[in-house]
Amino acid sequence: MSAVSAPAPRTVLLTGAAGGVGTLMRELLPSFGYRLRLLDARPIQDGPGAGTAITADLADRDALRAAVRGVDAILHLAGISKESDFDRILRANIEGTYNLYEAAREEGVRRIVFASSNHAVGFTPRPRGGDPLIPVDTPRRPDTYYGLSKCFGEDLAQLYADRHGIDTVSIRIGSCFPAPSTVRMLSVWMSPADGARLFHAALTADVTGHTVVYGSSANTRLWWDLGPARALGYEPQDDSEPFAAALIAEQGELDPADPAQANLGGAFCTDAPRWEH
Repeated sequence: MSAVSAPAPRTVLLTGAAGGVGTLMRELLPSFGYRLRLLDARPIQDGPGAGTAITADLADRDALRAAVRGVDAILHLAGISKESDFDRILRANIEGTYNLYEAAREEGVRRIVFASSNHAVGFTPRPRGGDPLIPVDTPRRPDTYYGLSKCFGEDLAQLYADRHGIDTVSIRIGSCFPAPSTVRMLSVWMSPADGARLFHAALTADVTGHTVVYGSSANTRLWWDLGPARALGYEPQDDSEPFAAALIAEQGELDPADPAQANLGGAFCTDAPRWEH
């Protein structure tokens, strides 16, 4: 059964507002009626909302609590978005997310949308030829310390829902870019416009507790089940297929024998020095 949308929150704290997805959402979410409060460890010097942006690290609990104060909801995109050494992931993604939830608890914020990742289940084999789509309740198989931090974030969201009544929608985002750049991305791509639609649905859906959904467009080559996201009221409008012919001509079809192409997490499942969503 589809969730019934609640009135849109008036003010939303957007963490990670200087990042790739955050920059896209700064431009797109105000059209849904939101007033954004921006937070990032890096100064935001241009673009929408730059004049009122807060420069603070997630480790600064006082600044974080002040940033959270008075908002109706939080869209948490901040943190390291690629693999790194464990100490950096611990500080930014694990301790930083804990600090955010504590600030939300202390200030009475009751809705968080958490940017999880497909890398929380990265070692899950991708579907092939007629296999069913991957459900959200597939066992978690993180492919990196980064993926592990997203598993932590999902568990933290569950704890704060059960113990403190903070409702969270965790979105396992695929690749949110203006266009897919690899053949693998044809299956996990989420257009920025669909990203804004999904974040809006997650911010407004009449759901309680902790909800996990996958985040992508309605791609012809989709690997995972978008049913739970649609149940929030998400109606994806885009498909990566118009990009397929050119990418396949350049890169070839995916090779199931290649570890970087056999699993949901792609290159995150290898020891490659560079990482790709």
